[in-house]
Amino acid sequence: MEGMGRPIVVLDFGAQYSKLIARRVREARVYSLIVPYHVTLDELRGLNPQGLIFSGGPASVHAEGAPKPDPRVFDLGVPVLGICYGAQLLADSLGGEVVRASEREYGIAHLTRHDGTGLLEGIEARAQVWMSHGDRIERLPEGFVVIGESENSPFAAIARPDRQLYGVQFHPEVVHTPQGARLLSNFVHGICGCDATWNMGSFVDLAVEKIRRQVGDKQVLCGLSGGVDSSVAAALIHRAIGDQLNCVFVNNGLLRKGEANLVQRVFRDNFHINLDYVEAEEMFLSALKGVTEPEQKRKIIGNLFIDVFEKEAARLGHMDFLAQGTLYPDVIESVSATGGPSATIKSHHNVGGLPEKMNLELLEPLRELFKDEVRALGRELGLPEEVVGRHPFPGPGLGVRCIGEVTRERCDTLREADAIFIDEIRKAGLYDHIWQALVCLLPVRSVGVQGDERTYEEVCSLRAVTSEDAMTADWFRFPPDVLQRTANRICNEVEHINRVLYDITSKPPGTIEWE
Repeated sequence: MEGMGRPIVVLDFGAQYSKLIARRVREARVYSLIVPYHVTLDELRGLNPQGLIFSGGPASVHAEGAPKPDPRVFDLGVPVLGICYGAQLLADSLGGEVVRASEREYGIAHLTRHDGTGLLEGIEARAQVWMSHGDRIERLPEGFVVIGESENSPFAAIARPDRQLYGVQFHPEVVHTPQGARLLSNFVHGICGCDATWNMGSFVDLAVEKIRRQVGDKQVLCGLSGGVDSSVAAALIHRAIGDQLNCVFVNNGLLRKGEANLVQRVFRDNFHINLDYVEAEEMFLSALKGVTEPEQKRKIIGNLFIDVFEKEAARLGHMDFLAQGTLYPDVIESVSATGGPSATIKSHHNVGGLPEKMNLELLEPLRELFKDEVRALGRELGLPEEVVGRHPFPGPGLGVRCIGEVTRERCDTLREADAIFIDEIRKAGLYDHIWQALVCLLPVRSVGVQGDERTYEEVCSLRAVTSEDAMTADWFRFPPDVLQRTANRICNEVEHINRVLYDITSKPPGTIEWE
């Protein structure tokens, strides 16, 4: 970002960890961005990188059509760090030899350090690292030296300091390489010479100035959902242009307990933002009557939201910009889906895919940020923790957590159960240790005994997961007493539920949401 110093550019060769590399660099307070490996040399020069990182990837350098950058990339004269496939590519491109390993390395390995300066300064003499490769470097290019080896990789870390070229066969960006952050910091600060200038305080000043230049004296429309992304985007834009921002909040009847009041209290009462509240609960629930198929529910909710939003926008008068809470991972995924190497990731559409006929210019002030940075930005802007620290919530809301038909009664039941679950998680001090916690109302009934009477009521399932980016997730290990208190309270305090389950499915094979 302009004003934040020259970036570290990550060339993406299809790695599942590319985003993680960029995040780790930013955690070292250096601005980073990701581009597809086939970026042109002129485009790369235009980014003015202070260093390059070649990501890992699933290919072999010998495979037909293996992803390779413009060979002149090494003539840019900036430091290069190759990771896994990136290290093999570095060796292969510069005259070394890469072969199929007789013993592949997957999982935890140990790096024996040969050189404790430069890239490996401060790294333990025998350090745990995370490997994931089937090829290995067999012969080094001219001028390279070994600075570390593992049990099955004699060239696990290599360097040519005179040209500032480095490669590691392991993944320093993952948590299973405990000293990986130190290694990346050595590269970006010690080798590339980057200053630690990336922080949210500086970002606010630069972003506010950028928004003012882009918007001028025109009007901005923002669909406010109450989620972290749209809330932070609205607060940032309001900091820049004040009453030129017009927010629309649609209550579709599928929100969490107290959500509508929270949004109005924070944005209208505290921030004094122009907030247009639309009561549309009856409209959405009528449209969903009798519908049980998940994708059909999503389409109904999404399309109806667009209709309501368009009508309200027309009522408000002429607008010039549409503000969206698009984040950097959304941008990366969209690029990947239209020609980048990570072809399996879906294309991304914000705000329910608002139609082009609205003829509004997009304003996306968060498009350079990761989720954790957005939360930090929200705190910098003065948003309360109950907004910036909250767990993700799906666009279709409770519509995809009421498994089966969505009715007012079932939504009310689910809202109460969800509020109890979150309350118990907070009381136990566990909320910030969980990526996402939710309750699903299942389309089955269960026999129970409540107040000495036989009941035949609904069943709910609790779900809580840990994750770093939602691409994979593991179920959260609760202390049993937290689950017990939650189940007791739900069965005692929520009408129509007499049985509580806990979902221990990881992602994969399951998804975080049920629908």
